[in-house]
Amino acid sequence: MPKGPVHSEIEKRLTAELAPTALNVINDSASHHGHAGDDGSGESHFTVEIEAAAFAGQSRLNRQRMVNRALGDMMRATVHAMVIKAKAPGE
Repeated sequence: MPKGPVHSEIEKRLTAELAPTALNVINDSASHHGHAGDDGSGESHFTVEIEAAAFAGQSRLNRQRMVNRALGDMMRATVHAMVIKAKAPGE
């Protein structure tokens, strides 16, 4: 399945802000079709699996905040839901 503009922008922002050593963005929108938050775009629900040195020594909550901060306005205006799996290298 080709990446849409929201998917690509998530990757771009996370790469620029957190310099991940591993990044996997998964579009989960198809499994939420017709549910609350489905805007019909096919890009409303995502899972982000990210590994970055910036997460070392950070709590799970702080890691999620770092990802949300990197995505900025996307989390308010474009993305309805996101599962964040963030870890530091070696974890």
